[in-house]
Amino acid sequence: MLGTPMHCEIRRPLREEAGRTYPAVFILHGIGSDERDMLPLAEGIDRECFVFAIRGPLPHGPGFAYFTIEGYGKPDREAFEKSVRELTEFIDAAREEYPLDPELSYVLGFSQGAILALTLGVSGAAGVRGIVALAGYLPDFVKQEQVQDHGTLLGDGTGLSAFISHGRADAVLPFAWGRDAADFLRGAGARVVFWPHGEGHYVPEENAQASMRWLAEDMARRRALTR
Repeated sequence: MLGTPMHCEIRRPLREEAGRTYPAVFILHGIGSDERDMLPLAEGIDRECFVFAIRGPLPHGPGFAYFTIEGYGKPDREAFEKSVRELTEFIDAAREEYPLDPELSYVLGFSQGAILALTLGVSGAAGVRGIVALAGYLPDFVKQEQVQDHGTLLGDGTGLSAFISHGRADAVLPFAWGRDAADFLRGAGARVVFWPHGEGHYVPEENAQASMRWLAEDMARRRALTR
């Protein structure tokens, strides 16, 4: 679909108008899941946006993954970078095919999807303006090597914004990793909301609601800035 090797499910705005552009939310699932798992999170927001739920290309258990892992907190770099390239190509292709507002491109991810959302955000890949990262982290090599110009995150509020959330009881990816990712983005000049919760490696309902509120508010803020 979209001339790329990545499979996805697409939700279109409830009422499309000719000549108008719309926000886009690209959704990335966790390891062992698939593109349908995260779609319920976007219910409501999908009435006003294009939503692209993208399946990881690698079979993994009952579902799929975006990349393989060398060790704890260490993605296989070759597979990881291939996934980043393919996701960037997908986002670029979506902008060619659909009436998307380039100032309102968001990536929302959980676990592996959150790791990729953070990477796409800080690297400036595909012109992502905002990210929602639920229970993820930034790999060390991304911090050390892929962020070439922090200036892309700075500015008058039109640069990168992020909602980062992590559970204090997460036994899969440590809470400190999510907090460190928030600190890293703040240090690079991004607008960051860090939303800790007391649960484990999943998205509690309150967390889901908070992330959707943030997404709607950030879209409204960006629209106001570009009027």
